[in-house]
Amino acid sequence: MNSATRQAIRIAVSLLWLVVVGVGTGMLWKYSNTPNPDPTPPAHWPATSTIPRANGQATLVMFVHPRCSCTSASVGELAELMAHCQGLVNAHVVFFRPSGSREDWTHSDLWKAATLIPGVTVQADEDGREAQLFHAETSGHTALYDTQGQLIFDGGITASRGHAGDNDGREAITALLHGKSTEHAQTPVYGCLILKPEPKTAEGAK
Repeated sequence: MNSATRQAIRIAVSLLWLVVVGVGTGMLWKYSNTPNPDPTPPAHWPATSTIPRANGQATLVMFVHPRCSCTSASVGELAELMAHCQGLVNAHVVFFRPSGSREDWTHSDLWKAATLIPGVTVQADEDGREAQLFHAETSGHTALYDTQGQLIFDGGITASRGHAGDNDGREAITALLHGKSTEHAQTPVYGCLILKPEPKTAEGAK
């Protein structure tokens, strides 16, 4: 094999590698930026919900699959939101738990992180009953109801899948809780499906 042939092979391999990297990057970008089409929650707080709604105060509820690693960004954004809205909202993080599962199945790192947020109540949702009442299909779906129990915001509080940082959802909720108007009463939700087979975490936990 002469030097010209070897050079041609190296160039071909390099071009093939660039194509593979480009396709992989494109697929990852599409995955990270494609929301799930969750339906809108009920316009009024469901009467059969067991989640307590405080009288005279807005109520926020976030639905989470405990094994969805990308929802850690949503929990982190909730912590940031609560730091600026203490005393203005009654907040709940509701974790899906299949019936018959052990308690530690639900008590993941996400559960532990949520319990550390001041002003947030954490509870398990057996077989996703509450998630179904609120039409929440995607982990991280957040709904905000006003003091009268009327829906005023629903969607996600991250800009893309697993991405923490400034986003329309968190800013909209913060504005509403401070009595300001917002252009974003609904935002996309990025995360794993709640009522489907268990998502794989980065650590491969089961």
